[in-house]
Amino acid sequence: MAKIKIFLTDVDGVLTDAGMYYTESGDELKKFNTHDGMGMKLIQQAGVKTGIITTENTKIVERRAAKLKVDYLYQGVYPKVNAAKEICEKEGVSLEEVAYIGDDVNCLELLSCVGIAACPANALPKIKAIPGIKILEKAGGEGAVREFIDWIMNNQLHA
Repeated sequence: MAKIKIFLTDVDGVLTDAGMYYTESGDELKKFNTHDGMGMKLIQQAGVKTGIITTENTKIVERRAAKLKVDYLYQGVYPKVNAAKEICEKEGVSLEEVAYIGDDVNCLELLSCVGIAACPANALPKIKAIPGIKILEKAGGEGAVREFIDWIMNNQLHA
């Protein structure tokens, strides 16, 4: 298992509970978990680059990424593995040095080729069936990202 140098995450179903909330006026809302945000800060402080890769394209995610101070934000991209490869090229690392957390079929290819892959407890069965994937105890939007980051930091960065 290579040392992780980049931590990447999906948004819907991972950083959020996969719900799409709409007001009567058509505004879209998403619920994020502050524990995940602190996890992102902690892994950044440990010298790991961070990024968000999502097939959606919203101002909400742009604002959340800015608040989290992620190094990379890729929105509206598919396949996601292409964005991850671009990040790796910019950072001079391999996909083996990337940790990624995703929950749905649009994450399947990327989850299948990174050094450490994880999914929330409520990920789809096809994702949970990826060989070697770490299935977390927490659901998306309920601290799954923080759980994964804590696990990485305990098993890799402080080992």
